[in-house]
Amino acid sequence: MQAVILAAGRGVRMGELTKNTPKPMLKIQGKPLLAHKIEMLPDEIDEVVLVVGYLQEQIRNFFGDQYANKKIVYVEQQELNGTAGALHSAKDVLREKFLVTTGDDLYLKKDLAQLSKLDLGVLVLEVDNPDQFGVIKMDEKGDIVEIVEKPKIVGPALANVGAYILSRDFFVYPLVDIGKGEFGLPQTMMQMKDRFKIEMQKAGAWFPIGNPEDLQKSAQILEKMKNL
Repeated sequence: MQAVILAAGRGVRMGELTKNTPKPMLKIQGKPLLAHKIEMLPDEIDEVVLVVGYLQEQIRNFFGDQYANKKIVYVEQQELNGTAGALHSAKDVLREKFLVTTGDDLYLKKDLAQLSKLDLGVLVLEVDNPDQFGVIKMDEKGDIVEIVEKPKIVGPALANVGAYILSRDFFVYPLVDIGKGEFGLPQTMMQMKDRFKIEMQKAGAWFPIGNPEDLQKSAQILEKMKNL
């Protein structure tokens, strides 16, 4: 199975840390964040498609064409036009079913493995502050019908944590504009409910790395996640 990691952005909230280094190459425990992400992919993943852009030569030089016993394929996102735009950059190299994750969040290997068993799905985590996340909305049967960005509701609620299992059917649907020249992957994916059931897999843990403070905490968090 293939996995796609969206790793083209600079990571502007990292400030000076990404002036000369792409965010996925910032180090945790002496190793690039992206290396940890590849190592935590499920065993059934045998090929990783890296969507690259900003200072991409650093990523290409480090990982080459194989890393952690997985084939590495590179696709350039020439225009930073959102997560759906990034995935569309990889359209020509993707086969029928594939896992997609962001380039800067840490997940549990077992959570991604369970997600990969679904035909079409989203990884979710229960949060107490839903106004900070994209929140899953379900119908009376428990099927996902919408992902609402930062709703003004009281928690707990199930948040989308940026990992998906998708098929090539995704590319049949028009990209959904979410503003500022960006197209959203979850918003585009939600259109697929007209023909497919979109399932969810609950995560045991998740840690987004958005700013320098998160990066400082990440080594300790990563160590805990390895033991879960």
